[in-house]
Amino acid sequence: MKIAFIGTGNMGGALARAASREKENRLYLVNRHPEKAEKLCREIGGEVTDCAAAVREAELIFLGVKPHMMPELCAVLRPLLEAKDAPFAVVSMAAGVRLASLREMLGDYPLIRIMPNTPVSVGEGMILYASGAEEHVEAFLHAMRFAGRFMPVEERLMDAGMAVSGCGPAFVDLFVEALADAGVASGLARKDAVVLAAQMVMGSAKLILESGRHPGELKDAVCSPGGTTIQGVRKLEEKGFRSAVIEAVIAARDA
Repeated sequence: MKIAFIGTGNMGGALARAASREKENRLYLVNRHPEKAEKLCREIGGEVTDCAAAVREAELIFLGVKPHMMPELCAVLRPLLEAKDAPFAVVSMAAGVRLASLREMLGDYPLIRIMPNTPVSVGEGMILYASGAEEHVEAFLHAMRFAGRFMPVEERLMDAGMAVSGCGPAFVDLFVEALADAGVASGLARKDAVVLAAQMVMGSAKLILESGRHPGELKDAVCSPGGTTIQGVRKLEEKGFRSAVIEAVIAARDA
């Protein structure tokens, strides 16, 4: 599939890396700072080009700019889309920009709104999507299948989902960093402490997904009566760990 990435920053670049794993995909990379696109191109392949050429060729057009930049970009893209005579869909990853708003800015074209997260760059992402282009969803999912997991959601729940899976990597990174700091304080080398913490988080997440067991049940299985783990859990509860996480997600949702 021919895919354009207009905006190759952190998230656009992460999605382009995922798309590059599907060898059938042909990528067109566009950035207002061409050196960014060129650097990514050297890493993953593809072709560095401009909006006009990318839109003319692409079947999937990813918009990877900041939300406040969308009106300006859409003004540039609208006449380019009007000139297309082959089937295509536009995929937006701009937080807070609803499909209805995007349609007003771009025109009545097939649109897919997504909320990805940065782990898509290593094939373990979580991508929420709401579609106004059902006939293009299967092709979108196939083209991006190496990005990770996909979940269709009602658009009204997109912000809530984004606060969990989109903002969540930053919360997890803080947790891993704190675990590693504790390991260093206890005598471990920094690089070893980071590996221990990160592998533990990855393995625990995989166990939840593959076992289908409730996280609370898995937590209980580690907490032996009178053991060390339950004492750590007790301290986390004393410091308001779960409440802090809940409030963080709600704050991100409402921002």
